[in-house]
This record gives sequence, C-alpha cells and structure tokens, in this order.
Amino acid sequence: MELSRREVLTIPNLLTFIRALGIPIFLWLLLKEDLRGWSFIVMAIGAWTDYFDGKLARWLGQESELGAILDPAIDRLYIAATIIGLALKDYIPWWLVVVLGARDLWMLAMVQIYRSKTGRVFTVTFLGKAATFNLLYAFPFLLLASQSAWGRFAHTFGWSFAIWGIGLYLLTALNYSRQALTQSKEPHV
Repeated sequence: MELSRREVLTIPNLLTFIRALGIPIFLWLLLKEDLRGWSFIVMAIGAWTDYFDGKLARWLGQESELGAILDPAIDRLYIAATIIGLALKDYIPWWLVVVLGARDLWMLAMVQIYRSKTGRVFTVTFLGKAATFNLLYAFPFLLLASQSAWGRFAHTFGWSFAIWGIGLYLLTALNYSRQALTQSKEPHV
C-alpha cells in the first residue's frame, strides 16, 4: 500500500493518532498515579475521538485506506489496554479480559485468512462499530463505579453497555469468521 502525504495527513487520522497517544497516558494515570478522574477523562476523549474520526472522514471526504486500517487497530489496542488496566485495579473481573482477549486473538487469525484469500482486510460493519461503541462507553462508566458518588449509577450504565458490547463483539467475530472461512480465493492479477 503506497500512501500519499494527502492520505496520511488528515483530520480523522489526527484524531486516531490522539486516541493512540491516549493509551499510554491512560495506563500511566490509572496504574502509576491512581488518578481515576483523569483516567476517566482520557478514556472519554478516546471514545469521543473514535466516534468522530469516521464521521469527519466521510463529511470531509478524507476517507483513506490508512484510516480504515488504523482506526480498528487502535480501537483493539485501546480496548486491550483499558480492560487490562481496569482488571489490574480490580474494577472489572478477569473473565472479561479473557473473553475479549480471546476474541481479538481469534480475529487476528481470521484477518490473516481473509487477507490471504482476498488481499484485503475486513470492511468494518455497523455491528462492529456498535460493539466497539458499547465497549468504549462501558469502560469509563465502570471506572466511575469505583468512586463513591457515582458508584451505583455508573455501575448500572457501565455493565449495561458492557453486556451489549460483549454480545455484539462476539457476534461480529462470528460474522467476520464466516466471511473469512467462506470467501473464495480470488485470482491475483
């Protein structure tokens, strides 16, 4: 894939890059400094930028192959870092890390199979976006649940988003797997 400067330097790709920078900042704030409020803000910015980068790309006509690859990759890294950080602090159970981590490892294999057959990566579906949306919105609420003032409210909203997100995340894995495993190998031109 050869990219021009115009395809790389876009506002949506900048938002994706900001989200990527938020990963180590979030982990440092949560695990090293134990600053839950600031950790929450970084997670909220990550969720916000995930929502708006695709919308802006379409609105500004700045959709790119790079963005189509980077956005879901950064989403996976953001989700992995968040669930590991929250589990290390005992804000979420480890089974959630195992389920989501196993799904992502499975999907790595499915992406490779699909790419070997088609030469492309999966096109992100609405269902996949909904799954990521639910998970990225669940985690800030689950972090807030650890604070007394918002505890019960945040716990309810966080787990509501998390349960929907987990279900949709697993359903998208089934859909993408079916697509990868049933795709015929295309002749290389």
